[in-house]
Amino acid sequence: MERDKIIIRSAIMHILNTNNNHLEFSDTLLDLTTDKYDFIRNHIYKIMDSDDSTECTFNEDSEIRQLMEAFEETNLIMDSQMLAYKLYEIMAMSFSIPPADLFVVPFQEAGTKYLAILKMNYKESYVHKVEKYNSGISNTIAKQKVTLPSLSAKLTEAAVINLRSLKINLIEKKYDINGVKENYFSSRFLQCTPQLSTKAKLNLVSRAMDKIKRKYYPEDYNKIMEYKSLVYQSNLDGEIIPEDIVDDMFPEESEIKQEFINDLDKNNLTRDSITPKKPATVKKFEQQQLTTDQGITISIPMEQYLNNNNVIIKHAPDGTMEITIKDIESITAR
Repeated sequence: MERDKIIIRSAIMHILNTNNNHLEFSDTLLDLTTDKYDFIRNHIYKIMDSDDSTECTFNEDSEIRQLMEAFEETNLIMDSQMLAYKLYEIMAMSFSIPPADLFVVPFQEAGTKYLAILKMNYKESYVHKVEKYNSGISNTIAKQKVTLPSLSAKLTEAAVINLRSLKINLIEKKYDINGVKENYFSSRFLQCTPQLSTKAKLNLVSRAMDKIKRKYYPEDYNKIMEYKSLVYQSNLDGEIIPEDIVDDMFPEESEIKQEFINDLDKNNLTRDSITPKKPATVKKFEQQQLTTDQGITISIPMEQYLNNNNVIIKHAPDGTMEITIKDIESITAR
């Protein structure tokens, strides 16, 4: 989804301040000035462009699903009030769920219509305050407890629903309800079943690799380096397929390979295609980092590591190792 192609059709905001038992419905749509338009569009784009977001499918008995199936933009005020009331009732069950303003925003992109449900949790901030007295003026600061997230912030609870397919892009965070941490935004509010996010999938594959390394190759640094280089190269090719990486790493170790695959199968990741959107998601795969028993740390850009002529690691007859870095033209100290 392209930011500049997002067209906001209308928007409405409701106040869900559970800190003071204040649920305030709006009876009118937002006046979308340029600043407000850009603010809302920016947050919608961040959800759709995030590797933290996950796809979610409505459960058959979901009340929100039924509301979306019959959604008409002309009923936005009433439908958004129903969404706000349902969400507020759930939020009131736990003091750990932060109060917020709820934005409900119909928009379109490339001819497809969506509905964004943006829970903007309050942030504390400080502003200056001028107090006037008979004796003069005092400039001070005051705490604001209901500040909305900034333009550059990332929302932690939001959903964007494709009104044609009813597929959901979801961002959520676990909160404590009756002593149990849960993703209430999907389980109780939207009543949908989320998949793993791109970032979560890649983390699970890396954890499975780390388990194999600790069990079978505790002293072999090469396995982690090989794994990181395969992920790096796969990402450059456009997608990371865990099974292909396993095949390349363990062509002859069938038992180890099967153990790795069994671990991936627990989350249906073996043949999954992982396609990171953000460079930060795969940033750790762009460097090979080595730490010696002497406490020396060497960080090698992946391009240099893949060029076997520039960085050479040799095993000496006495059991020690030597690292040679060739073709250096200059050195910078920090």
